[in-house]
Amino acid sequence: MSALCTFGGIMGFVRTGSIPSVVAGVSVGALYGWSAYQIANGDPEAGLKGAFAASLLLCVSSLPRARKGPVPAFLTVTSIAAGTYYGKALRDLGLFPFN
Repeated sequence: MSALCTFGGIMGFVRTGSIPSVVAGVSVGALYGWSAYQIANGDPEAGLKGAFAASLLLCVSSLPRARKGPVPAFLTVTSIAAGTYYGKALRDLGLFPFN
């Protein structure tokens, strides 16, 4: 997800010159990257929470545009899938706030 978001943000900038695309894509990609690092290096709680937050942020930003084309629809679907995965992982560990 980190590479996908970062690449998507950069491509959005290259194709349309959209500064918000590159800022959002690189920021969410960095949050996913930080989360992966935390999960792999001994702090899975922080990593899972960060990845869930990144998924939620990506979903909230892409959902209003989901019907405008295949790219926003793909972002919406992948963010929901990732959020579901990380939310389930948090719930299974007893860390999700809505047990």
